[in-house]
Amino acid sequence: MNLETIIRDVPDFPKKGIIFKDITTLLQDGEAFRLALNQMLKKYLDARIDKVLGIEARGFIFAGVLAYKLGCGFVPVRKPGKLPFRTIREEYTLEYGSSALEIHEDSIKPGEKVLIVDDLLATGGTALAAVLLVEKLGGEVAGIAFLIELGFLKGRDKIAKYPVSSLITY
Repeated sequence: MNLETIIRDVPDFPKKGIIFKDITTLLQDGEAFRLALNQMLKKYLDARIDKVLGIEARGFIFAGVLAYKLGCGFVPVRKPGKLPFRTIREEYTLEYGSSALEIHEDSIKPGEKVLIVDDLLATGGTALAAVLLVEKLGGEVAGIAFLIELGFLKGRDKIAKYPVSSLITY
């Protein structure tokens, strides 16, 4: 099965000139969704991951399943003001703006191996912010996994010193 053909392009979203890669078509196809998750999981089965960190919001979909399959904890990283306990924050730039991410200050213990998961690698700002949050808490980034990578935006360059995997590259 070619997962790339299942993902829908939405022109001019969220703003003119952007071609948005809509993964809802993949999520709605049980066979494609299972295949994508199994392929993402394969690389980390023997990695002894302690926590899987999911980046809001679509990263939660993949990270939660991977944490379950790996038998480890799930850590949500969210936009500011969404987490109920004390947090630390990291600001970053996107291909069409800027934002910030927060994580609970007690969600990762020093030395824990963390797999960071998101649906899309674009300019790398979001992924780098997640890496910096993990490291501020003393965690070790064991890998960064994406469903899709927009290679032409060179986001991988920002996180090049970490093991990065992407199922689909455009």
